[in-house]
Amino acid sequence: MHNLIIYAHPNQQSFNHAILDTVITASQQAGMTVSVRDLYQQKFNPILTWDEFCQVNQGNIPEDIQQEQQLINQADLITLVYPLWWMGFPAILKGYLDRVLSHGFAYKTDESGSYGLLNDKKMLQFVTLGNNEQQYEKQGFLTALDCTLINGLFNYCGITEIQHYFFGDIHIIDDQSRKDILTKIKQKILQYR
Repeated sequence: MHNLIIYAHPNQQSFNHAILDTVITASQQAGMTVSVRDLYQQKFNPILTWDEFCQVNQGNIPEDIQQEQQLINQADLITLVYPLWWMGFPAILKGYLDRVLSHGFAYKTDESGSYGLLNDKKMLQFVTLGNNEQQYEKQGFLTALDCTLINGLFNYCGITEIQHYFFGDIHIIDDQSRKDILTKIKQKILQYR
């Protein structure tokens, strides 16, 4: 099994980076091969220009996007690690998805409608929150996020086996709580042995 990890946080000292390290180590312990796309470190260009949009629709895919699409094609499992910012992906991750999940690669549209092309992929998402999960749940935000960022977007691309985990109050929890989260993440990855 190959795990493609897509990581979006600018701070290499963040708890998100500790999650990334845990996902890498646990994946290797589970016998997976691993590819990591640290979008900030690789200075990924998140801007989908109109010219690129038109070129892609004619089958002319930029080299940097061909590389990302090849990595997705090779992956059995795609793991996203990111903080929730303003009820969405960090801009660099949103731009990555805009550019990489293009028509003809991630989905296709014909006279019968649109359908996903990434049907053979599994997905994990580990998402940190600044607020607590119960507050987000009470306000309906977690359901809305599931309908948009998680199942709504990736089901459209054909990925239906998705597990996602929200970790709240990330700025105020203690060290033991952080260790417990990392243990839980390790256990989730090891289930893919």
